[in-house]
Amino acid sequence: MKSKILIYGVSLAILVFLLEYFEYRFFVRELSFEVYIILIAALFTGLGLWVGNRLTRKKTEPANFRKNKKAIDYLGISERELEVLELVAKGLSNKEISARLFVSINTVKTHLSHLYEKLEVNRRTQAVEKAKSLNLIR
Repeated sequence: MKSKILIYGVSLAILVFLLEYFEYRFFVRELSFEVYIILIAALFTGLGLWVGNRLTRKKTEPANFRKNKKAIDYLGISERELEVLELVAKGLSNKEISARLFVSINTVKTHLSHLYEKLEVNRRTQAVEKAKSLNLIR
């Protein structure tokens, strides 16, 4: 995090220096106005490409994720309940989960109610959040 802040600060300092330098050259040597327009356009194009790249970059998940087996055993979560929990975390509805696991919707609801009890939560979002904090799922 500190390196990102340092890089950002240095790049801003360089940009300010360049703007001041070209402003000085504009007043002293009176370069053509179009040159400055082109330089500013190139600067903002580069900045836009950089920001766009940073914002649209796909986030990679850590490769060394390991399920917390101790927490799974301690909470008594079965493999099927863990499967249901992973599918809930992906945003699937009960109907989609039942179709994917080839079980009835009532079975999915039963697994979810057992998960709520074991994780001591009341909603799907809370269950996913707590499971991620316990490293039960990604």
